Amino acid sequence: MNKHRKDELNYGNWVSAKLVYVPAVIALLFLGASIVLPVLIIGAVIFFLPFVYFAYARYLFSSKGKNIQTRIQGLVLDHIVGWVGVGKVLDIGCGNGPLTIQIAKKYPNAEIIGIDYWGTAWEYSKIVCDRNAEIEGVAGRVAFEKASASSLPFDDEDFNMVISNLVFHEVRNVRDKKKLIREALRVVKNGGWFVFQDLFLWKLVYGEVDDLLKTIRSWGIEKVEFVHTSDSDFIPKALKLPFMLGTVGILYGRK
Repeated sequence: MNKHRKDELNYGNWVSAKLVYVPAVIALLFLGASIVLPVLIIGAVIFFLPFVYFAYARYLFSSKGKNIQTRIQGLVLDHIVGWVGVGKVLDIGCGNGPLTIQIAKKYPNAEIIGIDYWGTAWEYSKIVCDRNAEIEGVAGRVAFEKASASSLPFDDEDFNMVISNLVFHEVRNVRDKKKLIREALRVVKNGGWFVFQDLFLWKLVYGEVDDLLKTIRSWGIEKVEFVHTSDSDFIPKALKLPFMLGTVGILYGRK
């Protein structure tokens, strides 16, 4: 792959451009208005701080920065244990397809499907997924479909491996996010494997982790383990705040 084609890859950034530009514009408006009413400089400072933070976070996540986003996605791949790389794989909420494509590259004997709802809230699309897969040389071994994590269009026990990365908390039509975990596990074959990364330490959404694990085991799941994502040494302290990566963890195991 030549450099030009590498530059065409687009896997997006978890910190959207809006989170950077909107507070910057508001800060500038307050700054301009402070010429007339000096007290408004406080508003400029208030909005300048999130601009600086989110601009820095976007840089850290980007491939031109510290590539933290790719490394966090890589934690999902790192916890694919026990599976031999043969059979069907489902990536729930694939975005622009980074994990779908990486699995295809790592496991050439697997059949991989990436699904996403591709709403307007994110800069992701099936068109970009297909283009990324072509650039990475796996277009013939991956498929991308529009579908919702709340109602997967697949039969029970259809996949040998099911993964999902930072998706469940974004599904707005299901209040109880544990139902999304159960729906994802529904399509895992008995004896199959799963790796889910999400805001599992967000107590208002998932409750206590120990209780969550007990609930999953009560569904007849053979093995489920939990790891805290932000314990990873490569994640800077600035990204370990609760509203960023501080509540992210991984559930993985075998059905």
